[in-house]
Amino acid sequence: MEWVNAVIQGILLGGQYALLACGLSLIFGVMRIVNLAHGVLAVAAAYAAYWVLQQVDIPPFAALVVVIPVFALVGYVLQRGLFNFALAHGELSPLMVSFGVAVIAANLLQEQFSANSRSIQIGSLGTDSVALGGGLAVGTFSVLTFAVGVAVIGAVQVFLARTRTGRAMRATSDDPDAATLMGIDNRHVYALATAIAIATVALAGVFLGMSTQFSPTYGDMVLIFAFEAVIIGGLGSLWGTLVGGLVLGVAQTIGAQVDPAYGILAGHLVFLAVLLLRPSGLMPKVAIA
Repeated sequence: MEWVNAVIQGILLGGQYALLACGLSLIFGVMRIVNLAHGVLAVAAAYAAYWVLQQVDIPPFAALVVVIPVFALVGYVLQRGLFNFALAHGELSPLMVSFGVAVIAANLLQEQFSANSRSIQIGSLGTDSVALGGGLAVGTFSVLTFAVGVAVIGAVQVFLARTRTGRAMRATSDDPDAATLMGIDNRHVYALATAIAIATVALAGVFLGMSTQFSPTYGDMVLIFAFEAVIIGGLGSLWGTLVGGLVLGVAQTIGAQVDPAYGILAGHLVFLAVLLLRPSGLMPKVAIA
C-alpha cells in the first residue's frame, strides 16, 4: 500500500504543479515567450496574501478576493508597459526583460519582508485528512488544491475555446499579422492573456503559501517545477500541462518512496527523459488549444 499511497500523493502534488504552471503555459501558448518572472510572482502573491491577512482579520481564502484582481492588473500593466515593447525586438528580449523583473521583484520582497520564511496559516484545514480505506488517507487541502488546479485549467481552456476574447487570443497566437488585419489589437490581447496568466499565478501562489513555507528566493524552485510540467506535457497545451504536472508529481513521490533524497532528482530525471525521447512533450500542440 505504500506504493499506492505514493502514487496518490504524487497525483495530488501534480495538481499543485499544474496550477502553478497554468499561467506559464498560457503566456507561452499565446506569445511564444517564457516568463522567467513566473516563480517570483507566485511567491509575491503569497506574500501579498500574508500581508493582507496581517492587516485585516479575515478568513485566509478571503485574501484571494484582493490578491487575484491586483495581480491581474499587474500582469496587464507589465505586458503593456514592458513585454509588448520587448516583443518588437525579437524573442530574446522578452526573456531578458522577464529575468530583470524576476531579479527586481525578488530583491524587493527580501527588502520588505527579509529573508525569513513565512507561511499562511489555514488552521485545521492544513492537517485534516480524508480516509480512503486500507490505511490510506489524503490531506483535505491537497485534494482541494488538486480540484482547483483542474478547475482553473478547465476554465481557461473553455475561455479560449468558447469566448470571443479567447478566440482572438488563439487567432493572434496562430498569425498575429492576419489577426491585426481582422481588427484585433494584438497589444491589448497580449495584455489580457498576461493578466489572466498572472491571475492564475496569484491563485497558485496563495495556495502554495498555504501548503508550505516560502521565502523571497523560493520563486526559483517554483519556476523550475512549473517549467518542467509545461515541457513534459507539451508546449502550448493546457491539458498537456495538467498531464505534465501529474507525471512530475508522481515521479517525485515515487522517487521519495525509494529514498527521501531521490524525490526531486526523480522528477528532474523524468524531465530529461522526456526531452530526450519526446522533445515536443506528451501532448504537444502547434497553437494554444
